[in-house]
Amino acid sequence: MSVWATSSCGATRTNYPVARNNASASPRALAPGPRALLLDEPTSALDVSVQAQIIELLAALRARHGLAYLFVSHNLAVVRLLCERVAVMRDGKLVEVGAAAQVLASPAHPYTQALLAAVLPPRANRTTYPSATFP
Repeated sequence: MSVWATSSCGATRTNYPVARNNASASPRALAPGPRALLLDEPTSALDVSVQAQIIELLAALRARHGLAYLFVSHNLAVVRLLCERVAVMRDGKLVEVGAAAQVLASPAHPYTQALLAAVLPPRANRTTYPSATFP
């Protein structure tokens, strides 16, 4: 996990290996009193229960400290929980930007549509799986 903290005195970067507990990044990133954090895949390689704890921690820290997050993730379920705005990129270019609820509910770009089609909705007795073709 990489954390970029931005404060009035500039940006600093700290790398935390995935093997370490991602929650240990929070106190170090918050120490200089940043206004914004860049979170690069903060919940990747974590089991679901730990992901939930990290999501709750990030939400609480945002509320308590008035933080803004630039959240980089492939996990659209986490994006749906934490993000107010979404920017979808393909091959390093923005293809869709907007309110998270709008983009995730009614994507306009074919690539965003394909990404969302590739995410399996939770279903207890799944026997078939949708196929997604990326335009």
